[in-house]
Amino acid sequence: MLAMTLPWSPGPAAQQPPARPVVMAAELKVRGLRHVPGFLRQSLKVRSRARRAPGALGVTLRAAPLDRTFWVLSSWSDREALAAFVRSGTHRRAMTALRPAMEHSAFASWDAESAAEPGWDEARRRLAANR
Repeated sequence: MLAMTLPWSPGPAAQQPPARPVVMAAELKVRGLRHVPGFLRQSLKVRSRARRAPGALGVTLRAAPLDRTFWVLSSWSDREALAAFVRSGTHRRAMTALRPAMEHSAFASWDAESAAEPGWDEARRRLAANR
């Protein structure tokens, strides 16, 4: 699997992170290669908005376009901030537009042990447990 990872981008809440932030990981697979460009465009829009969202500590995106799979890893000041972002217009529009192209989605969220940047190894483990 050839994957590309965008670096961790801090959000506005990174200035004063809580002791135990909420981490969210997602694994998203599209039905066919023809859906990859549109999914990537939407993902970059959502990532851009997440970087500015209230309560966001940071976000990163990993893509394996030839495997039609994308991963998101983000950290939030609390569950309310994460929920508010999920309900936001940018995220909601992307979810609605991409729903027909989706083959598989898995999500995991957890209370982190520290405010340090979350790692992909932990995200993979948690996502695997939710399949």
